[in-house]
Amino acid sequence: MRPWAGSWRWITLVLLAWGTLLFYIGGHLVRDSEHPERSSRELSKILAKLERLKQQNEDLRRMAESLRIPEGQAEAGSLAAAGRLRSLEDQLTRAKQKIHSFQKLTGDGPGPTQEELRRRVDNGVKEFWYFVRSEVKKLANAELSERLKYADTLLQELGHQERSIMTDLYYLSQADGVGEWRTKEAKDLSDLVQNRITYLQNPPDCSKARKLVCNINKGCGYGCQLHHVVYCFMIAYGTERTLILESHNWRYAPGGWETVFLPVSNTCTDRSGATTGHWSGEAHDKDVQVVELPIVDSLHPRPPYLPLAIPEDLAPRLHRLHGDPSVWWVSQFVKYLVRPQTWLEKEIQQTTAKLGFKHPIIGVHVRRTDKVGTEAAFHPIEEYMLHVEEQFQNLARRVHIDKKRVYLATDDPSLLQEAKTKYPDYEFISDNSISWSAGLHNRYTENSLRGVILDIHFLSQTDFLVCTFSSQVCRVAYEIMQTLHPDASSFFYSLDDIYYFGGQNAHNQIAVYPHQPRNSEDIPLEPGDVIGVAGNHWDGYSKGINRKLGRTGLYPSYKVKEKIETVKYPTYPEADKLLNSQKK
Repeated sequence: MRPWAGSWRWITLVLLAWGTLLFYIGGHLVRDSEHPERSSRELSKILAKLERLKQQNEDLRRMAESLRIPEGQAEAGSLAAAGRLRSLEDQLTRAKQKIHSFQKLTGDGPGPTQEELRRRVDNGVKEFWYFVRSEVKKLANAELSERLKYADTLLQELGHQERSIMTDLYYLSQADGVGEWRTKEAKDLSDLVQNRITYLQNPPDCSKARKLVCNINKGCGYGCQLHHVVYCFMIAYGTERTLILESHNWRYAPGGWETVFLPVSNTCTDRSGATTGHWSGEAHDKDVQVVELPIVDSLHPRPPYLPLAIPEDLAPRLHRLHGDPSVWWVSQFVKYLVRPQTWLEKEIQQTTAKLGFKHPIIGVHVRRTDKVGTEAAFHPIEEYMLHVEEQFQNLARRVHIDKKRVYLATDDPSLLQEAKTKYPDYEFISDNSISWSAGLHNRYTENSLRGVILDIHFLSQTDFLVCTFSSQVCRVAYEIMQTLHPDASSFFYSLDDIYYFGGQNAHNQIAVYPHQPRNSEDIPLEPGDVIGVAGNHWDGYSKGINRKLGRTGLYPSYKVKEKIETVKYPTYPEADKLLNSQKK
């Protein structure tokens, strides 16, 4: 018997699997012919899948041909053929998985795992309420001397139940192929945006390109300057102008941006043009080739492209994918900007090994110097660690916790030893040389720049972030975190502000439930009311202004939803064509 003669049985099984899938699709279309609207929706999904299956079928055919081992070469080619056979077996396994997932996606309802988890969450919430109602009544009737002890026990029990519900919700988000869909959709959307930015930044003829000039040397720290460039980039993207970043004699690196990160363009870095002018509005500047952009504080008139708006053409997909589409949109420009030069990438790798950075790990950023008392309040390490412990208890329900690791980033060099002394059960990973370089006397140096870049990198790589969103460093880390996960919008706890982008347009919410004020501090709500958000008190209540009534006060956070503004950004069809041709 010839070696690998049995491999054709595997090939037959693989092709049979694909045939079964095609048969299922055909049967599904016939079955849905009585429901034309539904059939139309499913058809678009099916056609896209058929195109991918067609390509995979062709790959299998070529693989099958490669297994035709000529006489006399069987022994010499046995190792290669064995590898091909294993590959075919993997293809067969994936084919079965695709059939199973496809049946769930095009079937008459959600998969069994999703429904089981949904019912568990539903029951968990009801039991949570029964428990709270009963225990609060007991607390009201308890003796005064026993109330404090009883309250502590009650909080612990509530924490257990809350973590159980959140764990079920996590698994629900991954059930029946939804996790895989979310991962793929996040990558597809990011690839789309990154490709459009690359297209904009590399015009075929720089001398004729419309340009927007942005000077990096805004009078503030690294995080603030990075956000300044992001703001410039969003205006450039919205007005279809190539961003020219002027960074020579940058206070952090005199050699400029390109000595640290990859250049924002490979083909167009010259700001010259036939006509030049200062920003005076998109319509007014339409005949000006080169426009110089001021800092956002001096921007007038303000274009619609500022955060927290997102592109209209991407909005439906972003609403479905991400818990905070505005942050996701900002993160895509940060992602493009902070692509490291080779030396920086090597530095990150070496520091990762040196520090022993590995998961599970929670990031803590503590700012103690320049902003405390002016822009931010002082928060002791105990406030941060309370939320660190809560998150480790959450993680322990999903992954094995070998050590409770904390990446500690701070501008206070004494804090590391304080944390180690107060919390000996934790492993604190930190580089005190970075803390020293973050001090005011060392702030604007290349060594300080290296330190803040490393801190932001490691904070973004953690499983959860505890910090103050009044800090630009914390917000940048949170933004980068969005590029590393399909949806990391909930992977944080801020001790002060909600997320914001300096110079942003109004942050609004919409009331979905009515609210009658409990006292003079509350404001009334009716469904549809627009609320201008001032902040979240992280106690179940937020503060804002009811724009219809003109009244400012507190309202229950759960009674509103985010009002995401959409803007008609350019869609860059030529860039999309190039991306689609590369995929083929």
